[in-house]
Amino acid sequence: MIANWSILNRRGFQLVGNLLCVRMRHRIKDSVSKERVLDAVRDSNRNVHFSTACCMPKLNMVGIIYKNIWETDPELFGLMKKEKERQECSLEMIASENFTSLSVLQCLGSCLHNKYSEGLPGQRYYGGNEYIDEIERLAQKRALEAFNLNPDEWGCNVQAYSGSPANFAVYTALAEPHGRIMGLDLPDGGHLTHGFFTEKKKISATSIFFESMPYKVNPETGLIDYDKLAAQARLFKPKIIIAGVSCYSRCLDYKRFREIADENTAYLFSDMAHVSGLVAAGLIPSPFEYSDVVSTTTHKTLRGPRAGVIFFRKGVKSVGKDGQKIMYDLEDKINQAVFPGLQGGPHNHAIAGIATTMKQVKSPEFLQYQKQIIANAKRLCSGLQERGYKISTGGTDVHMLLVNLRSTGITGAKAEKILESISIACNKNTVPGDKSALNCSGIRLGTPALTTRGLIEKDMDMVVDFIHRGLLLSKEISNISGPKLVDYRRVLSTDDSVKAKVAALKEEVETFSRQFRIPGFKEY
Repeated sequence: MIANWSILNRRGFQLVGNLLCVRMRHRIKDSVSKERVLDAVRDSNRNVHFSTACCMPKLNMVGIIYKNIWETDPELFGLMKKEKERQECSLEMIASENFTSLSVLQCLGSCLHNKYSEGLPGQRYYGGNEYIDEIERLAQKRALEAFNLNPDEWGCNVQAYSGSPANFAVYTALAEPHGRIMGLDLPDGGHLTHGFFTEKKKISATSIFFESMPYKVNPETGLIDYDKLAAQARLFKPKIIIAGVSCYSRCLDYKRFREIADENTAYLFSDMAHVSGLVAAGLIPSPFEYSDVVSTTTHKTLRGPRAGVIFFRKGVKSVGKDGQKIMYDLEDKINQAVFPGLQGGPHNHAIAGIATTMKQVKSPEFLQYQKQIIANAKRLCSGLQERGYKISTGGTDVHMLLVNLRSTGITGAKAEKILESISIACNKNTVPGDKSALNCSGIRLGTPALTTRGLIEKDMDMVVDFIHRGLLLSKEISNISGPKLVDYRRVLSTDDSVKAKVAALKEEVETFSRQFRIPGFKEY
């Protein structure tokens, strides 16, 4: 009796299912005839599924996972295309940005994204990592080779998600909670992760979990005051001294940093995130000769994926009075701070991107690229100086420069806004003496991204002209709006005469920018 009822029940559901399938086909046909294409596609991707327990439509997942983004999510893809167009039409002058290579983008969009691999090569918490191990070892090997490091004396961790997590891992490994660190103050050109705080608030987690004291630049020259740093270190007794910058256009004196660190029995940690491409090319002094630990991002002058690398000393540190060798003990500390201390599974697609980036670093093309970055920065600097703009430190040795706008009567925020309005991307920045990062007097300009696109010195002359004309227009708007940024933005967006001038200059910039290619996928 029960068996017969079950058979009858299944036949009933089958009959209903057949009837609904016929109905679904009619709905699709009707949608097509009425040119309701999206309705037809949606209905065609749904199967009718019945059981004796329930009756519900089942989404055809195969239809989603094998389709392109422009098919499954045209709204999002439309925004991606707009960003691609913005990059092609604009002049990207943010010093920390670059356009990575097609091969790196291919790594980032590969099957490597799918794999979990907590731990280190040969010491994973999951199976199936045979080839992931090979990729990570290759990235480590090439990273050492890129900077001409002896693997007996240096090791590296390539799992840091980016520069900030890398730096936090170094502090965690070497200083432990509430350990003392010293870094260049943010308003003077340092980075948030070097311990920034204000009198009212600890801004960065590095100042929350560690005790930080900033060192400063000379307010007149804009150069780091190493003598004052040494005097402060004698009082503060830091566990780590950080040699690194975010907006400082001169080479660092790593030898002097080492002397100050040794005097205070401190680690010297160099954050070369901004200049690592120039270091690898041998164009500026290297931190490796004097440092205990070195970190870098891989997406700035290295032109790789958004990721971080930590290099650490290995081998013999010194020889004791008894003749016994004292060895570095940094490797395990660094590795364990990254995982399991601060991160989970590494991003294997990014690690592959690091591997191919480090291979590119050893090419003659990369060396020429780095030379052109500096040549372009110097041409940009001299061009602005010829037009009367003050450059902090008086010039540049690297890929960026800091323009002090105090004498022009334009704030950094207003300058950033007008340049963005004419399709030049830069960032407002503090200059020595500023009290607030939000109410600052300068703009930071960099040349890595423009150099990737093929701009050379003569092209930088045009860029200087665009910037100068934009800043003159900013001054004109300020004369109308007054000092407040909110009023400045209002005039910029509502005054017809101003809008016409902005539109005309923007068209010139975009016409110029479109001449230069961007590596990567054609449409996105």
